Amino acid sequence: MKIEEIKPAEGSRKRSKRVGRGFGSGHGKTSCKGHKGQKARSGGTVGLGFEGGQMPLQRRLPKRGFKNPSAVNYAVINLDRINGLAGVDVVTPELLLEKKVISDLKDGVKVLGGGKIERPVTVRATAFSASASEKIAAAGGKAEVI
Repeated sequence: MKIEEIKPAEGSRKRSKRVGRGFGSGHGKTSCKGHKGQKARSGGTVGLGFEGGQMPLQRRLPKRGFKNPSAVNYAVINLDRINGLAGVDVVTPELLLEKKVISDLKDGVKVLGGGKIERPVTVRATAFSASASEKIAAAGGKAEVI
C-alpha cells in the first residue's frame, strides 16, 4: 500500500449542499428554507437559552453563594508533615512542591500546628498559625514569614 493509493471509506465523503444556485440544482428559489418565518430569514435563530418566552432556566433557578474576590487561598501543611521530611533543615515552599508534600502553591503556604515537631527546623512560609510558630520555637527552630 502506498500513501497515494489511500482513499476514504465508501460513503464517508459527501459534497456540501450548494443552495441558492438556481432551479436546476434542486436547491433554488427559497434555498431549502421554505416560505417566510423566522428560520427563513438571515440571523433567524433564537438566542442562547431562549425558551420561547417561558422564563429561562438560568433565571428560574435560585442564585447561591458568594465568591470573595479578595480571598486568600493558602496551600496548608501541618507540622507533622514537616517533621516527616528527614534530613531537611530549611523548609521552603519550593522544597515542599519538589517533595510533593503540596500540589500547588496557590497564594502561598500556611503552616498549621497539627502534630508535633521534634527537631529544630527553619520554616519559611507565607503564614503561620499561632500554635505552629510556638511549637517550632519550642523545638529550637525558626518560623520565617516570606
